[in-house]
Amino acid sequence: MAKLVSKTYGDALFDVAAESGQMDAFWEEVQAVRTALNENPELFKLMNHPKIVKEQKVQMIEDIFAGKISGELAGLLRMIVEKDHFAEIDEVLAYFEERVKEHKSIGTAYVTTAMELSEAQKEAVKKRLLETTRYVEFEMHYAVDSALIGGMIIRIGDRVVDSSVRTKLYDLTRELSKIQLKAGECAP
Repeated sequence: MAKLVSKTYGDALFDVAAESGQMDAFWEEVQAVRTALNENPELFKLMNHPKIVKEQKVQMIEDIFAGKISGELAGLLRMIVEKDHFAEIDEVLAYFEERVKEHKSIGTAYVTTAMELSEAQKEAVKKRLLETTRYVEFEMHYAVDSALIGGMIIRIGDRVVDSSVRTKLYDLTRELSKIQLKAGECAP
């Protein structure tokens, strides 16, 4: 259900942004709204509290964001509150951000390595990804996992490139097990 809600509202906001030629402005506003909401978890509690009526919730949204965001985004927030979907607000806004990134050919890459990469190594990874993908820019996220032993794992969307030593050892072990099984089957 949450995925349907985020897609429905996120697509609607994207279409309005595209039609009005305000993609960048809406994107900046959405990022600011997400930041404000994430920095104020009490607001989530209030907006999802069953004893606070919708009219009060709508008024809170208007009081907080009036004059700070476009009328279109304010209207979307109001509609989400009125339809009792505020619990999914972050997913809606995140979905919109992903649509904008795809539209602008900005990829998001998650790179996991066995040890911390230097800035030069990070730039080399980013440069290589730009050369081998259709993206013109990347948001890079780096993590360290010493269990990889060496190499790296890169995830872009639903694609994963795993060149870690851990995975290579695992694959080699599986292949050796198959060979041993076949050799054992041939024994008289």
